[in-house]
Amino acid sequence: MTNTIHLQTMDKYNFNKHVKTNQMKITLTPQESEEYFFNALCNGLSYIEGYGLSIDFNATEYREAKDKLKSPCYEDVFMQLLRDGNNLTLVDEEGEGDMTRSINLKDVHERVQNTPLRHLMAMIDEEDDADTADAILQTVFFSDIIFG
Repeated sequence: MTNTIHLQTMDKYNFNKHVKTNQMKITLTPQESEEYFFNALCNGLSYIEGYGLSIDFNATEYREAKDKLKSPCYEDVFMQLLRDGNNLTLVDEEGEGDMTRSINLKDVHERVQNTPLRHLMAMIDEEDDADTADAILQTVFFSDIIFG
């Protein structure tokens, strides 16, 4: 697959320091966002569990999604769940539940591209690792890097 990367340079004025800075933003297609999120699920779910978080889903919806696929791994089923209009929930198992978040496919399309640039470029360049996957998963679920 050929990646189409749309780069936008945005001028941003930092009012605290009165310094003008440039930021680069990558705009991904929905297909690219789904591909990178899928890769992050494959490489980063066990990493996320180290924060006391786990993925939750509706069991009936999971079975329905799984039945649509041939020989799927659970990450395939998670993506099918999202494509079917369902949510994935990251459950805060160790805290008070304040870190529990649910996402849908629209969130994946909108948020993967907001991953910090160094991690997003590592995924695009196929030089990703568990840290890259962790950053993408946190960005999609929390809209920011919360842990680590």
